[in-house]
Order: sequence, then structure tokens, then C-alpha cells
Amino acid sequence: MIRPGVTFSLWMAIAILVVLNDFVGDTWIAATLSVRAVEWYKALVPMPYVVMMAIFHARRTMGSQWFEAALLAALLWPTSIALVDFLYARLAYEEGTEAFLDRFGIWWGAPYPLLLFVLLVSPVLVGWALARHR
Repeated sequence: MIRPGVTFSLWMAIAILVVLNDFVGDTWIAATLSVRAVEWYKALVPMPYVVMMAIFHARRTMGSQWFEAALLAALLWPTSIALVDFLYARLAYEEGTEAFLDRFGIWWGAPYPLLLFVLLVSPVLVGWALARHR
């Protein structure tokens, strides 16, 4: 069953965690680690939480339309989290678009695309695993 309210609520929880994690990474962690280590911290810490939210989403949307519900989450979560992250950097540090787009620079080892990939794939994979198991 497609439940947009569940998808939105879990997205809100992910967005709050990502913004708070970025704040901690930019303030406390950045004082002791290199820029690359902070970027890895900001990408890796939310990943288990994202998978947990995908499990919650899959369990709440089990049924004949599990794929549509998972696809809704898979398409909305990464794009909106990237937008929220951009707005956080823009409002908190007055970073421009170029600085935000530099987070996607896989040529220098940027881990941010990995976080977005997990946001994209986890709702579908977890939903598929629970539908198959059932």
C-alpha cells in the first residue's frame, strides 16, 4: 500500500539527522580532522540510519503495491535530501552552488554521491527483500 504520509515522515527524520550530522561535522569534528575525513564522516554516519528508515518504510508499505511505495521513496529521498543539504550549506555558511557541487566530485574521492546512492537504492532493496521473504 502506498502511504505518502509514512514516506514524508521518514524523509523528515532523515533530513533532520543529515542536517544535524552536517552541523556536528562542520563544527566539532572539523576542528580535529581533515576536510576529506569530515566529508567521509558526513556521508557514512547517516547510512545505517537511512537503511533503518528504509526498513520502517518497507514494513509499513508491505502489500501488493510495495514497489510503487518503494519507488516513491527512492525518487524523493535522494533529491530532496540533496536540496536540504544545499539549503543548509547556503543558509549556515553562505556557500555558493559551486561549493555544493564540489561535494559530488568523485575524482577527488568525495563520498557524498555514496550517501545519495544509498538513499536511492535502500527503499527498493529492502522492500524487495521483505516482499520476497513474505
